[in-house]
Amino acid sequence: MRYDTGIIRPEMRDADVRIRVGSASASDLALIRKGLLTLHTLELMAVTIYKYQITPKPSELNRALIAAMCNEMTHLQDFQVKLYEYGWRPAWFAWAYGIVGWCFGTFSRLMGPETILKTGVWVETKAVRHYSELLGRIAWDEETRAVIEKNQADEYGHVERWKSMLGGGA
Repeated sequence: MRYDTGIIRPEMRDADVRIRVGSASASDLALIRKGLLTLHTLELMAVTIYKYQITPKPSELNRALIAAMCNEMTHLQDFQVKLYEYGWRPAWFAWAYGIVGWCFGTFSRLMGPETILKTGVWVETKAVRHYSELLGRIAWDEETRAVIEKNQADEYGHVERWKSMLGGGA
């Protein structure tokens, strides 16, 4: 991996934000828009899952869930910024992914730490696959591709953390 997944929030400077409207062909823009909307809504779901899995108990699991939630919030912001750079807005139905995230987060928390970790492995493995599919199918500009690749590396890191904690009986 060429990304340090220990960095939860990479630095972003004012000059990193740029207008991308009209920067690609119409057919490429349609795919870029669909891909960014997909990534944005799935990251909203991930943030919500972690938010509702966290309990008040002081534990390593809760610390790791908080760190993962923070990282996913960064991904959510990344894709929201990209949507606006291209002149688009997040999907109007994104709130529905919040409800799905609430269900996964709340019910896995109620079933205990092992289910929380298994849910994390399952959700993040699906995220890694989505990222791979979208990276392979869409002609991203260089900066956006780098953001997506970094976020995918983070998702790999989450899978490994949850698997490790599962194996250690967390």
